[in-house]
Amino acid sequence: MLATGVTLGMALPAAAEPLRLVALGDSLTQGFGLPEEDGLVPQLQAWLDAEGHDVKVINAGVSGDTTAGGRARLDWTLAEPADAMLVALGGNDLLRGIDPAESRANLDAILARLGEEGIPAMLVGLPAPGNFGPEFRDAFAAMYPELAEAHGATLYPDLLAPMSARAARGERFAELMQDDQIHPNARGVAVIVEELGPAVVEFLDSLGAEDGA
Repeated sequence: MLATGVTLGMALPAAAEPLRLVALGDSLTQGFGLPEEDGLVPQLQAWLDAEGHDVKVINAGVSGDTTAGGRARLDWTLAEPADAMLVALGGNDLLRGIDPAESRANLDAILARLGEEGIPAMLVGLPAPGNFGPEFRDAFAAMYPELAEAHGATLYPDLLAPMSARAARGERFAELMQDDQIHPNARGVAVIVEELGPAVVEFLDSLGAEDGA
């Protein structure tokens, strides 16, 4: 059973500022092609607010960013306080066919840096494609769970899984996507947040449990 907003609040000191959750990502995080309020971060923020959670989600998504780009701007991202971070990168690596070994090295460096800074991370994965061959697919599929285990990060295996599940039940996948068929539309983002939101709450509540709250 998911923890309540009261439980999450117990993880924070009395009268504390909202917990700052930084979402480091690419266009899927940034909200490419959507009105500001319909992007992933605003919809996740609205979901958390509606559920009574004292969390501020910071949009650190940059359209077009690869894992290398996210790694390169980590100093800038961490210039502001971060209590926890969602690391949601890899989509543009897929689009460009970047060697999964490079993507892995970049995500490994990001998670290592967060570990040094004492910032808990949720690593958000993507489905492994087959169009670059089985070796690429297998390496990409293994990347997220293996890195999460190595760094003690929480794994959210597939950001797009809720949309794929809808499609498997007969809903047209295209109806959840923008015209480019790459980025989810507002409805698609809402479908993602329905499952991502509870997972984020469980992630943040686990941090309170580790602190003895």
